[in-house]
Amino acid sequence: MYNIDIFKNYNPKIIGKKREFSVMILIVEENGVQKIVLEKRALTLKSQPGDICLPGGSIDLGETEKEAAIRETMEELNIKSSDIEFIGPMDFFVSPYGHVMFPFVSKTKIKDFYPNKDEVDHVIKVPIKHFIENKPLIYETEIVSNMGEDFPYHLIENGKDYNFSKSKHKQYFYKYNNYVIWGFTAQVVKSFIDIINN
Repeated sequence: MYNIDIFKNYNPKIIGKKREFSVMILIVEENGVQKIVLEKRALTLKSQPGDICLPGGSIDLGETEKEAAIRETMEELNIKSSDIEFIGPMDFFVSPYGHVMFPFVSKTKIKDFYPNKDEVDHVIKVPIKHFIENKPLIYETEIVSNMGEDFPYHLIENGKDYNFSKSKHKQYFYKYNNYVIWGFTAQVVKSFIDIINN
């Protein structure tokens, strides 16, 4: 007999999950204006050089999603944990590629940032009001299954004529001065704006 009682106290996980990331929506107030702290990634990085992103990164083994968000924010912006006033979590995001992103919201009183130049070219502070008043451009992309020639079509009904699923994925683009905020960052920012607007 197999022990199916194991599911009584089972902690469910996402099937097919590949990597987990945490990001921080860090809010700073300047002259009564609330702004989101964003980063232009260093041009020397191998992954997404020059992109505009939120502070954050991969979750290390043994740390929580919240701990990762705080650690990455500290490392990238060269600030201390005492500089971060943690508020709470947002809805998490599962990408079409199996990546899971956990966003958190915090405040800081730091006005001038001196980021880690190995990771961050410079910091951009965008008023929350800008995202509310300027809706993102929306483009829809189609994600399809790309089967190799060695795929075992003979094992499935209808073989190569099988009706494989396709999915639509919305890409959001915000413009701010000469910057373009898109991808997962825009997805998280839009979610944040939708929540505070409601």
